[in-house]
Amino acid sequence: MPMYLYEVVLPDGTGGEQFEVRQKMADSALATHPDTGAPVRRVFTEPNAPRAWTDTQGKAAVSDKNLASKGFTKYVKTGNGTYEKTAGSGPKQIKRK
Repeated sequence: MPMYLYEVVLPDGTGGEQFEVRQKMADSALATHPDTGAPVRRVFTEPNAPRAWTDTQGKAAVSDKNLASKGFTKYVKTGNGTYEKTAGSGPKQIKRK
């Protein structure tokens, strides 16, 4: 559920205290403060959406250091049926029979 930002409407029409409320998108906007009963209005803000995945983030996620810290072992093919360990624990080399 999204978080919505509200502000208390002061008697002169200006904005006062701001607070956040978690609501369903289908719920109607609040008209009064849940605790004090003061009139409120919803404040429109920029959405908190995830940003696009970049190549740098992808490379960092599969880096040898990151994989080893997560408990994975990474092997790289070095020859015909031969793999050498570059990260993690396990045998240093794996050969296909």
